[in-house]
Amino acid sequence: MTVASTPPGIDYPARFSVDYPETLNRLTSAFRIIWIIPVAIVLGTLSSGSFSFNGDGQAASGAISSGGVLFLPVLLMLVFRRKYPAWWFDWNLQFSRFGARVCSYLLLLRDEYPSTDEEQAVHLDFDPPQAETLNRWLPLVKWFLAIPHVIVLFFLAIGAIVGTIIAWFAILFTGQYPRGIHGFVVGVMRWGYRVLAYALLLTTDRYPPFSLD
Repeated sequence: MTVASTPPGIDYPARFSVDYPETLNRLTSAFRIIWIIPVAIVLGTLSSGSFSFNGDGQAASGAISSGGVLFLPVLLMLVFRRKYPAWWFDWNLQFSRFGARVCSYLLLLRDEYPSTDEEQAVHLDFDPPQAETLNRWLPLVKWFLAIPHVIVLFFLAIGAIVGTIIAWFAILFTGQYPRGIHGFVVGVMRWGYRVLAYALLLTTDRYPPFSLD
């Protein structure tokens, strides 16, 4: 079994960016941890919800796994049927986009209150999976192959938190998010979403690059 690799700096089938804001609201930034509570509750409710199927084959309520994204059902379908239902992909994509908007708001990257459906200034996209071209057995071990990324992302996340704290003070005094820190935090998130696409969403077999770009 081989693992396709993607050198840093080239296009990857998971893309993430956040438009840089020229100015930010000092008041909402100062109390961001409070303003985010309502939408965080909505996201948490979706994350802990469940999916089942009705007679029309649509989602009703039942088991959403891996923090809101469909993982185990997709894994089983790929292994045994070599299929990735389009509406499962649509759910994973839209849920991930909503989570990205909430996370970006929490990290002070944008001022707009996270929408449940509009893209706003946070851009996340995954290439639709072509199930017939995916290795049907690789999903069983992707979580293990992604461990090096998880270790690196742990330390990068600490750096992103420190950077956010520094940015918080900068916003309070200047109304601006330091561009360098903004790029770093977005880069860490971009790295994380590439790993998400590979290891949990199972949309690609291309191994994520060790890169913030």
